[in-house]
Amino acid sequence: MNTSGLLLRTTAVAVGLLFLSPLLYGIWISFQTANRFFSGNGEMTLQNYVDAVEKMNFLRYLFNSLIVSGGVTILSLATSIMAAYAFSRFEFRGRDLIFGLVVATLMIPGHITLIPNYLNFARVGLLDTYAGLILPAVANGFATFFLRQYFRGIPRSLDEAAWMDGANAWKVLYRVIIPMSKPAIYAMGLFIFLGEWNSYVWPLIATDSPDMLTLQIGLARLYKMDAQEGLVNWPLVMAAATLTMLPVLLGFALVERHLVRGISMGAIK
Repeated sequence: MNTSGLLLRTTAVAVGLLFLSPLLYGIWISFQTANRFFSGNGEMTLQNYVDAVEKMNFLRYLFNSLIVSGGVTILSLATSIMAAYAFSRFEFRGRDLIFGLVVATLMIPGHITLIPNYLNFARVGLLDTYAGLILPAVANGFATFFLRQYFRGIPRSLDEAAWMDGANAWKVLYRVIIPMSKPAIYAMGLFIFLGEWNSYVWPLIATDSPDMLTLQIGLARLYKMDAQEGLVNWPLVMAAATLTMLPVLLGFALVERHLVRGISMGAIK
């Protein structure tokens, strides 16, 4: 390896470690006892992870977060794929206007819809339910815009060939468009999952019973619950935060090979 290549690789590793340093420091803290963290005296321990699981009711909150994030991802992708397919492949009156309105929703801050959503779901009795946590996040204007741009880059000649073989609109979507768009769909699915996994405000106001809390709310309650004499047990909080990150890291590992390709191809199409 020449000098310039070695220098470039060393720089990349250094920059990567710089970005990862807060995460690595948090994981390092999670293995310390509270006494070691505050005074510098004490031993390293795994007990923080055991305490985090017990005090957070971790498995229940993990189940809730997986149900909500997974449900939002599946339903949002389903609606966005069908909408993007219609906007990219069909001519109908008002198409551009409707698509413009969909894109315009990206400029609306999410907090503006909190009160209307809360009142509507309260009237129909869906607060403190999985449906109440999932449904407000199903409509996703960005996913529709992103996938439409990707679909437009797929040659229409493939659609025409499928039509000549007797396929209808649904078969063209499921046998032509979706298989060729897997990188973009995987990438968008990961973004949707991450956004919902880290959601805090809506689950906070839409849930009341302890059995419906998500991991983010449980983590915030652990932060307040374990504070003693004005001091937060940061090793315990960091252990809980590390556990909360694990499903996200697993999801990223599963779709990582599609992620960069989906983003880059979707951006230029």
